[in-house]
Amino acid sequence: MKHKTFFWFILPTFLAMFFFITLPIISVIIQSLHTPHENVLVTVENCDPFGCKKATSINHEATENLKKNNPLGKYVGLDIYFDRGHLAIEQVKNLWSKTDNFFEFVKLTADLPFYKALFFTLTFTFTVTPIMLVLGLLIALGVNSFNKKLKGLIIFFSLLPMIVTPLIGSIILFWMIDSRGIVGNFLQILFEDPDLSLKASTFLTWIMLIVYGVWHAIPFSFIVFYAGLQTLPKDQIESAQIDGANTFQQTIHIIIPHIMPLITFVTLMQLMDNFRVFEPIVGFNAEAHATSLSWIIFNDLGGETRQLSAAATSSILTIFGIIILLLPVLIKTWKEFEFKK
Repeated sequence: MKHKTFFWFILPTFLAMFFFITLPIISVIIQSLHTPHENVLVTVENCDPFGCKKATSINHEATENLKKNNPLGKYVGLDIYFDRGHLAIEQVKNLWSKTDNFFEFVKLTADLPFYKALFFTLTFTFTVTPIMLVLGLLIALGVNSFNKKLKGLIIFFSLLPMIVTPLIGSIILFWMIDSRGIVGNFLQILFEDPDLSLKASTFLTWIMLIVYGVWHAIPFSFIVFYAGLQTLPKDQIESAQIDGANTFQQTIHIIIPHIMPLITFVTLMQLMDNFRVFEPIVGFNAEAHATSLSWIIFNDLGGETRQLSAAATSSILTIFGIIILLLPVLIKTWKEFEFKK
């Protein structure tokens, strides 16, 4: 393809990425470096026959002029990144100097808002992703071995979690684990404890969020792996069967290497998706037990006073987290590509 032809071919995509991805990210970065202007206060002395009193009030005209002259707000550099609501550098230093036990230090650090959300986000990501990959592959292998007449029906039911909207799915499961729901009531009967509540325990809440994450993500990995299994080289499978290789050996030495690019693709997609976990926390009303980086952004943008600068900072830190998370997989893929090339 000629360079000129390639340029006109790629131009619409490049412009769309520039206007809808690059520019918004740049604007968020700029917003994270500014904080809203404080109100300009004036002190007025009021005197009456009984004496003089000083009163402080807001100078609305001066405040509006300040906002008009500097609409982005007051430039603070990286101060918001280092404050207590985010990286909390000073607080972490103080905890490190006061704590001799490393595990105690980690426990105390996890109580800080950003690190608490980061800890749950990483736990959710590194638990859901591998389980989803393994179960998705096992389901794909099972469905691929079924009779052709049954495959369509089984594939339909396997894809149901993907059809259900994430928020709706989490709300349905939230109702099921309620003490009056089928799961919650069954557990109370099973353990003979009428006061047992999955919602009252942080550990059980995390378990339910992870279970939901796996349930909702499995259809994606299943359908991708199932499509990849349709391209398996039958001659290699037949040769392995003739040589006496069992199903496990065929899977390890033929199937997995063949669909490894798909495994890498699904891993990348799910790492990004799981790192942005949000809907289950809202659907489960689990803010008291679990918060994520995306939930912090949502929380900063909500309420009567929107904290745009704090939300922008959390967004940039989330982007950096995703980049760091994906780097090992991307580097490994690049090295494999270079080796094959």
